[in-house]
Amino acid sequence: MDAPIIEIFSSIQGEGLLIGERQIFVRLAGCNLNCTYCDTKNSQSANVGTMMSVNQVLEKIEELSTPDLGSISYTGGEPMLHADFISELIKKTETKSLLETNGTLPKELTKLEDLDWASMDIKLPEHFDNTWSDKILENEISFIKLLIEQDTKLYCKLVVLPSTKISTVEKVLKHISSEISGHMEIPLIIQPASPLELWEGNTDKLFQFSEVAGKYMKVYTIPQIHKFLNIE
Repeated sequence: MDAPIIEIFSSIQGEGLLIGERQIFVRLAGCNLNCTYCDTKNSQSANVGTMMSVNQVLEKIEELSTPDLGSISYTGGEPMLHADFISELIKKTETKSLLETNGTLPKELTKLEDLDWASMDIKLPEHFDNTWSDKILENEISFIKLLIEQDTKLYCKLVVLPSTKISTVEKVLKHISSEISGHMEIPLIIQPASPLELWEGNTDKLFQFSEVAGKYMKVYTIPQIHKFLNIE
């Protein structure tokens, strides 16, 4: 079994609840969405990258492993386009796994029975050039429900811009909350879009996002720390 790999590298996780943890990142090629804020445009096409087998990836992981390694991040692109491949990798390594996903392919999630962590992006209409639809949100909700059923540790991530409407954030989070009633403990990471110069004079809005989000989920505001460190 092969899959297109953009890169495999060791670094420090700069986003989400595992921020600061040493990870090996396996970046797979191809994505089913086209978000305007995407910072890995080179991984959107499935026609790029190098075809690698499960064993080849495992050999690279072993080569990059360090004593402080906490987990392996499967990212993209959209890694769930290669769910069977990731499933085999997870089964063949004892290191904990993190899936970084847009959550729009819930049927594929059932293939990852041994997944430890999932970081799922919540997409807003403004993240797209007129290609957002209610189906994206419904798939994300289904994805969250499956993660809860599988008892996978989960946090959601919401990228915001100074132009993001508070009312849009509240509408989307209110709908998600109504569908996953009883699970307000799910963490939500509000991630200010980089570069942080965008937020000069707009930091008050970050408090507003947090206050609105706090009605529906356990909220944290965390920027992309790897940008500060100037690392990948």
